[in-house]
Amino acid sequence: MKDFINKVKDKFVKKGPVEETSEEKRLRILQEEKKQATKDKKPWVAVLNTHVNPKDIKNGFFELDWNNEFIEQLLDAGYSGETNEQIVDAWFKTIARNILEEQGLDPKRDAGHIKINKRKDGKTEVS
Repeated sequence: MKDFINKVKDKFVKKGPVEETSEEKRLRILQEEKKQATKDKKPWVAVLNTHVNPKDIKNGFFELDWNNEFIEQLLDAGYSGETNEQIVDAWFKTIARNILEEQGLDPKRDAGHIKINKRKDGKTEVS
């Protein structure tokens, strides 16, 4: 029985250093950039992830992260909201409207809605 338990343990217990995946490295670098920007008191925002619903390509969300300096920059630029997420949402909507206008499309057309979810880990999903 002991041999069986050890064999099972060997399958699930990682040995030695675990190599970082390219995605883990990308996210680590983004967090290092955020930390440095915050230390330097510079605004910082990044798209951490893009998720697309494979069954409905029109639905998906962007996972954004930012520092307080970015929120201050948005407030200085005239954006407002009761929460940081609402402030970033207003900015994100502006970006989306600008892209539509640059493509010659009507930014007021019915294109769905933007939904913001505050996650337990402190990050926000925008869809």
